[in-house]
Amino acid sequence: MSASRGSRRGDVDPFIVMEVLERARAAEAAGRRIVHMEIGQPGTGAPEGARRALAKALEQPLGYTVALGLPELRRGIAGLYRRWYGVEVDPARVVVTTGSSSAFILAFTALFEAGDRVALGEPGYPSYRQILRALSLQPVGVPTRSENRLQPVPDDLEGLQVEGLIVASPGNPTGTMLSREALAALVDWAEARGVGFVSDEIYHGLHYGDRAVSALEISQKPWIINSFSKYFSMTGWRVGWMVVPEDQVRRVERLAQNLFICPPHASQIAALAALDCEGELEANRAVYATNRRLMLEGLPKAGFAKIAPPDGAFYVYADVSDLTADSLTLAAEILDGAGVAVTPGIDFDPVRGRQTMRFSYAGSTLDIAEGLERLAAFMAER
Repeated sequence: MSASRGSRRGDVDPFIVMEVLERARAAEAAGRRIVHMEIGQPGTGAPEGARRALAKALEQPLGYTVALGLPELRRGIAGLYRRWYGVEVDPARVVVTTGSSSAFILAFTALFEAGDRVALGEPGYPSYRQILRALSLQPVGVPTRSENRLQPVPDDLEGLQVEGLIVASPGNPTGTMLSREALAALVDWAEARGVGFVSDEIYHGLHYGDRAVSALEISQKPWIINSFSKYFSMTGWRVGWMVVPEDQVRRVERLAQNLFICPPHASQIAALAALDCEGELEANRAVYATNRRLMLEGLPKAGFAKIAPPDGAFYVYADVSDLTADSLTLAAEILDGAGVAVTPGIDFDPVRGRQTMRFSYAGSTLDIAEGLERLAAFMAER
């Protein structure tokens, strides 16, 4: 029988961390206890105020909202930029989205023509590449260097012929952040060449020293993408946002109307309330800070000593080239032998990723401590 018809745009690579999660869930279904250090999902739930607001809202019908999101939520997000960064943002420029994933689809569709080339630092979030490919765009990997904290710098970009640049600070999988000067240098490089600049700020709020810098503190031209998934602990609610240049709002609105109709009404109500739950959210961040300290102490004892400096987010990215030439196989061995799920670096860097590994500390402190003990015992016997 001949193969059924399919588009080349659908031939994207798998999201390996999700496949690791699936294998971990299968092991749990078989009766094993697995410590999850693979998934970038907060171990905490949505803030109490968000849950209460939604429970009250359920007394009334929920339906479609306007495509760009509830006006009061857009105003609330604009207020966040005033509080966090001292930046005034017109709420009209705020676009509420179905998670950051739909924000990337909207941004890439609005910014680029089919065939355009878009640069992204490696290691980096793997879905950038796959979303670009699905939209008939060409991802251009930019190998970053340890001396630059595994973040791109203008020298890495010289000679590239690209129409776009994606930058994430704090980064996934590294947790490293760009200083104001380093971020400004990249924004200036892009604007001098007419290159569209997309700033992924989804891990803002999760910092353990200096706060992250928003590209909006530097220029009003970048496209900003953020989400309620990480700092606000609302992954499953699928609600994010963008801040777009003023002259692009109507373009994005037309796309959003047709592609998504609107973000989930229920999630928007919860997100609006979550903006006022700072005390609970900061308590969550304090847990991550404790987990981070445990990781930085425990991973070297388990043999994972070559670590990128994690300034934010909830990840540690380790060079494991002294332990293996194939981190995919090592991750499988760790899951089978130690009952700890970790993510091989091939997800984040298709060239060098077989020599790296990501450890998430988004779970509970007790789980992180147990996972580190298991890792040390397993690696000592390996």
